[in-house]
Amino acid sequence: MNQRAEAQLEAWNAKQELAERMVPLIGQLYREHDVVMSVHGRPLVGRSAIDIIRAHSYARKIDEVELSLAETSAVIETLAAIQPGPVSVDLAGLANGFRASGSSDLEAYLREQLSPAIGGAPSAGTDVVLYGFGRIGRLLARIIIDHSGSGHGLNLRAIVVRKGAENDLVKRANLLRRDSVHGPFNGIIKVLEEENAILANGVRIQVIYSDDPGSVDYAQYGIENAILVDNTGKWRDADGLGQHLKNPGIARVLLTAPGKGDMLNVVYGVNSDRITDDQRILSAASCTTNAITPVLKVLNDEFGVKRGHVETVHAYTNDQNLIDNFHKGDRRGRSAALNMVLTETGAAKAVAKALPEFEGKLTGNAIRVPTPDVSMAVLNLQFEREVSAEEINGLMEQVSLTGALRTQIDYVESPEIVSTDFVGSNRAGIVDGLATIATGDSAVIYVWYDNEYGYSCQVVRIIEQLAGGHPVHLPALTN
Repeated sequence: MNQRAEAQLEAWNAKQELAERMVPLIGQLYREHDVVMSVHGRPLVGRSAIDIIRAHSYARKIDEVELSLAETSAVIETLAAIQPGPVSVDLAGLANGFRASGSSDLEAYLREQLSPAIGGAPSAGTDVVLYGFGRIGRLLARIIIDHSGSGHGLNLRAIVVRKGAENDLVKRANLLRRDSVHGPFNGIIKVLEEENAILANGVRIQVIYSDDPGSVDYAQYGIENAILVDNTGKWRDADGLGQHLKNPGIARVLLTAPGKGDMLNVVYGVNSDRITDDQRILSAASCTTNAITPVLKVLNDEFGVKRGHVETVHAYTNDQNLIDNFHKGDRRGRSAALNMVLTETGAAKAVAKALPEFEGKLTGNAIRVPTPDVSMAVLNLQFEREVSAEEINGLMEQVSLTGALRTQIDYVESPEIVSTDFVGSNRAGIVDGLATIATGDSAVIYVWYDNEYGYSCQVVRIIEQLAGGHPVHLPALTN
């Protein structure tokens, strides 16, 4: 081996050693103090040493200085010494902030930054019930279980489904355990047949069979003041969803589909500040609305959007037919696996429910394509002034790293990236910088989104807000 190769291997081994030292500290701070760590939005809790190195590789240069594992490792070790209360920490932001501060005392700097979280007491936790256990329901279960290490956040207590077979419980557990798109469950799942429950990484989930949303006594299972997430889409108005509130044990209802009437449709990070304590029924809008609304807000705030059209290229879903058969919807009866299917989308109009300034400005259409997950929204916009692709991309990249919507928006530049690369993305939408086109006052922006997992992450963020369980964010989510 030549000297250059030896040096490269030595550098890699040094990185791996640092990352391996970080893993137990990240886990301990999460389990014992509710400290959630990430690097520019890429989560580190429960990740391997290689995952940590990979997260750092995404961290782009800021102020021409590359983020190093040595810097973030020092931050983690100091956090372990300080032991703050519940806090969500972006290690890249803190490391870069410390470097920019000119201070030589990392502990003093972190104590100043962490002052809102030091001494904070963890909450007792909030019960969650999933009504429906399909694509979104199972992903919500995975995410909530993955976040249950401390026991002070969201407590997944039950799922409610219609019984489909005698071995229904085993089948439900297997669908949670294995997923053709998102891979195997990260942990251990056991079926407690005598108790009609599933045990997932120590989290006991009661399986309740019911066809009637208004006749389940959740209190008999010890469930109290729970947030019920309705994933069925069967009821979308306040009257239908209000049936859940008649049941003992349920305090609030969140719909994972666009809500009808005067119901608040929430896109977390955009209009989640409009949630009040007296709102008992809310909607998390749609996956497409969540993907495009944060991007549209940033663009409108900076350039002013006069009008536009949204074309979504969307993965097929379970409401389409596998092969040609009758369907009450236009075109959706044709084979989803063999065709591009032109259909409608309400996402363009739904944007105005979160951002009223877009009322009447957007039109929209959709094409369903033969892929099982990850979709794309093409935003064709006219601005109030001339813009360049470089100006748009620079803005979106900066927002994805340090902006108030950095947990919703990501940014990529790669000539080889394709849809499967975004499976499992925890952002609502990812701007593809190399595809941006700008001419005069018009531009076309391409936004990828994992219409299953990315949307589910947005839903969990709303649940956490409803539960009052959102920790302090450092650096703060401010522009």
